[in-house]
Amino acid sequence: MREDLFELIEHAVSRSLRVVISTNGTLISQDKAKQIQDAGVSYVGISLDGIGAVNDEFRGVQGAFARTAAGIRNCQQESVRVGLRLTLTARNVQDLNGLFDFFDAEGIERACFYHLVPSGRGQDMTSACLSSAQSRSALDIILARTRQYQAAGKRTDILTVDNHVDGVYTYLKLKQEKSDRAQDVWKLLTWNGGGLNSSGIGIGCIDYNGYVHANQFWSHYNLGSIHDKTFQEIWTDPHEPLLKGLRNRRTMIKGRCRLCKYFDACGGALRVRADLHYGDTWAPDPGCYLTDEEIGLDAQKQQELKECEELFEMP
Repeated sequence: MREDLFELIEHAVSRSLRVVISTNGTLISQDKAKQIQDAGVSYVGISLDGIGAVNDEFRGVQGAFARTAAGIRNCQQESVRVGLRLTLTARNVQDLNGLFDFFDAEGIERACFYHLVPSGRGQDMTSACLSSAQSRSALDIILARTRQYQAAGKRTDILTVDNHVDGVYTYLKLKQEKSDRAQDVWKLLTWNGGGLNSSGIGIGCIDYNGYVHANQFWSHYNLGSIHDKTFQEIWTDPHEPLLKGLRNRRTMIKGRCRLCKYFDACGGALRVRADLHYGDTWAPDPGCYLTDEEIGLDAQKQQELKECEELFEMP
């Protein structure tokens, strides 16, 4: 779509930047795949929203799935490292096993499952968000199929993205199984500050207009523009209220997240989801699918939240 794409890629590579492309893959012909390889692109992430008609319906374009599959194969033929990006929705979550079968058939080496964040042009898509039960069921399938890959000696990378609760849920599953790995997983989840050091600290976003955001979902809040200041000046501003809050979130977060016994790992999860749902950046993450019992929120703590007006109604 951009005639200067490869000029931009080559410039970035020449500056020793690791360049990746995020695309729906439908325009990656064999010639384009070779150009991608020759330009020095490290990785191509291709978006998919289901198998066959499910993907086409979601995209609103008939034949999109077939063209995406062709783009994947063209990348593979040119030895371009490729992976899939999928957003979990009420439409495709019922066919997760079918998606994994597709990974097997196509030799996919990496798949990232995103939890839906209804932001930007998708802000009205709240009906497509998974319920707590659907989220747990989806994670059960993802964990089971990933374990099968590991047992079979496959090196496929399976990731879940933008819901820190997934890590805690994985830990709880291992603990329930009395697995020796449970404690190691907990150490990994809390290493380097865990979820506390995500958006606004370890993750940032510069959009196509040069505006800086705390992450790619926070397009409704600009931290500044690189046309006016350097990224360093914007990112290190000690007075910017959102950045200041995100970097001190332990003292800011309210509700069940504040009292959760897994806060050190999760860090209150994705703050922008709370902002979008409640209009309050520091409210609980509405995407949390752990029960009150699991996070240690007993009747006494619920009463405490009620008294200080922090008892938010979870979706």
